[in-house]
Amino acid sequence: MEDGTFKSLGYCESTMDDDDYDVRQWDVREDCEVRQILDRIADKWSLLVIALLDCQSLRFTQLRREIDGISQRMLSVTLRQLERDGLVSRTVHPVVPPRVDYALTPLGRTLHQTIKSLVTWTEAHQEEIAAARAAYDARREMMET
Repeated sequence: MEDGTFKSLGYCESTMDDDDYDVRQWDVREDCEVRQILDRIADKWSLLVIALLDCQSLRFTQLRREIDGISQRMLSVTLRQLERDGLVSRTVHPVVPPRVDYALTPLGRTLHQTIKSLVTWTEAHQEEIAAARAAYDARREMMET
């Protein structure tokens, strides 16, 4: 294979080997599947949906009530994308009126563990981050005067 060519449009070299890890390998190529997946799962609506579906399945209206500020359209789009990625399952119950439940798939549950670790880290370091922000803002304010 020639230098600068890839096996397929969505192909990215693995980031599993820490010695060869280069964040730019997926950051600069928009057709890279790794970047597309990270963009999807890291958005605020997806994170909230995954967190809410951790312990239970929920109906669309329950999710919408629980997620402050999300529009009906945005929730529909988010659920559809998470379902397409295999992270959320959609179950239609044959009743009148129709009932649809959403739940995490086994793959989605593994992602939830990662998200939970990130939230735990954030909670553990939020005071340090707040202090760093205050110090930064103070320095900026002094430079502007």
